[in-house]
Amino acid sequence: MKLISWNVNGLRACVTKGFMDYFNESDADIFCLQETKLQAGQIELPLEGRYSQYWNYAVKKGYSGTAVFTKVEPLTVRYGIEEDSEDEGRILTLEFDRFYLVNVYTPNAKRDLSRLGYRLEWEDRFRAYLLELDAQKPVIVCGDLNVAHQEIDLKNAKSNHGNSGFTTEERGKMTDLLESGFIDTFRHLHPERDDAFSWWSFMPKVRERNIGWRIDYFLASARLAPHVTDAGIDSAILGSDHCPVMVQLEDAWLK
Repeated sequence: MKLISWNVNGLRACVTKGFMDYFNESDADIFCLQETKLQAGQIELPLEGRYSQYWNYAVKKGYSGTAVFTKVEPLTVRYGIEEDSEDEGRILTLEFDRFYLVNVYTPNAKRDLSRLGYRLEWEDRFRAYLLELDAQKPVIVCGDLNVAHQEIDLKNAKSNHGNSGFTTEERGKMTDLLESGFIDTFRHLHPERDDAFSWWSFMPKVRERNIGWRIDYFLASARLAPHVTDAGIDSAILGSDHCPVMVQLEDAWLK
């Protein structure tokens, strides 16, 4: 089973930059989006019945939002954390026979860190939610987690210490999540890669020089580690300031 996740930073704009070409060529079983930045009825994708579509829209227009397109019909779908009043369209949970899929767009602490307190509180609630799911069946978490976990996960670590997405607090929350029973699938398979990034700023020549951050992930319950056969980053794919990330699970485990 092949799963892809991509922060498209505005799906309507991304569609004009080759989104459907990549979508069709990748032929993922499950394709997850973050930052769709649209409302119901504002886009119609030519998926031709191949995929079921699930959207979680933010209340605020042109902001945030997540979506999942899947060839495999889910058993249940949840929008946001259960019993949570989250209105930014940040979480979509699909339950399948063997696992839960959680597509997430983690809140940004903002450049001035004015939202760091909210971000940390949100992280605690999100981790508790994942652990509740994990107690029932394995969990796969994908999306823009808005943090570079280790120094290996961004080009200029020293100059970015303390900046949004690389604060001690945000990195600590990622450590807490992994230590509670999850793996970073890419780092699990590629522990030494120091040139693999998924986001680049819009500053001139930054992407060409690969001065980036790895902030888009596929995490998985640790007990799924033996079934992860591949994990990658499609850094050559344009259309957003992020690029798609991928994980593959052995089909035999799903049967």
